[in-house]
Amino acid sequence: MDGLLGFVLAGIALAGSPGPATLSLAATGAAFGAREGLVYATGITIGMAGVIAITASGMVGVLMAVPGVAPVVTIAAAGYFLYLAYRIATAPPLTDASERGARPSFAAGALLSLVNPKGYAAMAALFSGFVLLRGALASDALAKAGVLMAIIAAVNLLWLVTGAALTRFFREPRTNRIVNIVFAILLIASVAFALPH
Repeated sequence: MDGLLGFVLAGIALAGSPGPATLSLAATGAAFGAREGLVYATGITIGMAGVIAITASGMVGVLMAVPGVAPVVTIAAAGYFLYLAYRIATAPPLTDASERGARPSFAAGALLSLVNPKGYAAMAALFSGFVLLRGALASDALAKAGVLMAIIAAVNLLWLVTGAALTRFFREPRTNRIVNIVFAILLIASVAFALPH
């Protein structure tokens, strides 16, 4: 495979860098614990498979070319991220009781991936910037998708566990609340950077 190492390194950098999905995973780990966040992390990962398929097929370009669609999509995505940030900021401090409370769902994770502008931009850059299998368009796309899904799954798990590890150091309710609010603010900031200007 041509360019595999460069593709993997770029994939790790783009998928693993702070953005709405990764920060929401860390925030979920901090607010609810790693075990309670696994379903949400799985939803984000599966949602990214949809983003990869949509990007690789060219559907994003066609949809965004329709007049008036881009602003509506942008506003809907921003609204969803604000809602998610609110849920993270207002999550109860992680205790034995709150660990059994409501956690972000699989559907919430999948939806986050599907409305995440950073995800589409990263996948478009990776699919257009690298060739793994020359002269075999379908095989090249499948190889890229397979490598990216492995990277995304590993990165998502790492962000979730990192967030949960932070909470272990901040079991005191007031400090834990501050950690949740900081993650919510970082999530909103990451959306501001990811949305087109």
